[in-house]
Amino acid sequence: MPSSPALSARPPRVGITSVGSWLPRRRLSSEELRGEVARGCGLPLPHGVFERATGIGSRRIAADGEYASTLATGAARRALDAAGLDPLDIDLLLFASATRDMAEPATAHVVQAELGSRAHALDVTNACNSFVNGIDLARAMILAGRAGRALVVTGETPSRAMRRAPGSRAAFHDAFAGYTFGDAGAAVVVEPVDRGGILDVDTRTHSEHWAAGGIFGGGSRHPRDEEQTYFRGDGTHLRTVFEKVGVSVLDGMRHRTGLEWRDFARVLVHQVTVPYLERFIETTGVPRDKLVVTVGELGNVASASLGVQLDRVHGRLAPGDRVLFVGLGGGVSIMTLVWEAS
Repeated sequence: MPSSPALSARPPRVGITSVGSWLPRRRLSSEELRGEVARGCGLPLPHGVFERATGIGSRRIAADGEYASTLATGAARRALDAAGLDPLDIDLLLFASATRDMAEPATAHVVQAELGSRAHALDVTNACNSFVNGIDLARAMILAGRAGRALVVTGETPSRAMRRAPGSRAAFHDAFAGYTFGDAGAAVVVEPVDRGGILDVDTRTHSEHWAAGGIFGGGSRHPRDEEQTYFRGDGTHLRTVFEKVGVSVLDGMRHRTGLEWRDFARVLVHQVTVPYLERFIETTGVPRDKLVVTVGELGNVASASLGVQLDRVHGRLAPGDRVLFVGLGGGVSIMTLVWEAS
């Protein structure tokens, strides 16, 4: 029997159907980190300096022999298991992360080899927005008929870009933003759904601020300069840009969708420090009880932040619950994604 015009005209829906995350076993407290850095730089760093400045009490650290692909693969297996899927059921695999195993080949191939999949595999990189960009790209490729079911994974090991032994007070201050980092992996399955799904996506990019923070080594500018392998950044500059632009992005999302804060079961926002999260609440008006706070115990886990938060609440979401993703990434880019549970 042919479909009615109303049904055949309905636009296809694509959503997140399964989630997984993976954390390294080793826990490093901010006080332990302070001791390491103090010994490494010969500076008398006050006790509690990192936790007072950032609100971060601890973070997870990848062990020797654990890589970005290791964390991504662990999260991917959990997401596939939760969905009852075999790796061969995936025809698109996106490794979407600020961290990678190597410059070449794409880390997606390492993850694919570990999983035993045969999907079209590639990397997506856009700092801490990589994972949300990966979800958006997976959705677009499914809607374009280029994929049927996607696995989007991230594995973040930014702790390896911490400068544990800065040679001077100036170098210590330049590296300070990196002491917020922790390691984690996350994964989601993205595929067509009958209801709900990803309802709205928006991105704002202000690339004039690209030099405000990053790891500038490993590319054609600094291919073998060890000094450029550590994270360096102006946290105040980045925060100012995010505050100036972020409120308008969220206002635009609410205007387009007609949704208010009360309409969201959860608001997942990239978390850098506790003070920054408090400032986000103050400037946006997002109710505190909508957030899933992880930064105090895990630190800034880069693009894995939103995936880890989603994994913590996914099992408690009901069909029709809406979740807002708010991504903040160096470069600078800001993203919002509205998803309704199926």
